[in-house]
Amino acid sequence: MKKLGLIGGISWVSTADYYRLINQGANDKLGGLNFAECIIYSFNYADIKKNNDNNDWDKTFARVLEAAEYLKDAGAEGLILCANTMHLIADRLQEVIGLPIIHIATATANDIKRSALKKVGLLGTRFTMELDFFRSKLADQDIDTIIPGIDDRLFIQETIYNELGKGIIVKQTKERYIAIVNELISSGAEGIILGCTEIPLVVQPVDVKIKIFDTTQIHARAAVEFALG
Repeated sequence: MKKLGLIGGISWVSTADYYRLINQGANDKLGGLNFAECIIYSFNYADIKKNNDNNDWDKTFARVLEAAEYLKDAGAEGLILCANTMHLIADRLQEVIGLPIIHIATATANDIKRSALKKVGLLGTRFTMELDFFRSKLADQDIDTIIPGIDDRLFIQETIYNELGKGIIVKQTKERYIAIVNELISSGAEGIILGCTEIPLVVQPVDVKIKIFDTTQIHARAAVEFALG
């Protein structure tokens, strides 16, 4: 079994989900008292968010690289960035750190490809929805991506940081998310990517009439496959 290094705290809520899902996945494969070997480096989310709000990705990269080096020195053989948005720097990080990084968008694209879908809606932070780092991995597999309008993108961004990232669930927020999903479906989405590790707190498969791709679960499965491969 390969030892996994998890870079988390972005947010701690989703990092706890990663830890649970990866250990459950390893146990499903191996049985008994077998679980994943992993090391977690957890950030103070406020530090990372401040850099990102200032569009200072170089400073964020430096912090994440420091964490990756710490995990590598501790024996990690592969890295998991426990947040979609952090994959904006994933390719750059892999070049520098010299360890495999299991990319969340590549794993998601592979899952969508297996479902034979050609057009999906993407929810996530504004960085994930608006920048190219996630959608380009889908385009590489001939998958078209559509995103919500600007007002909905701003709403999603605000609620991720001020509600979901703190573990706060509000009924009206859930209703707005479902309405956004339904608009994407009306625009031709054949599947919906929950491209932020907090969004599954308010959008579940029972809420939507088409297939949902929960990137946290997909990423965790890919991490288990890597560890046991």
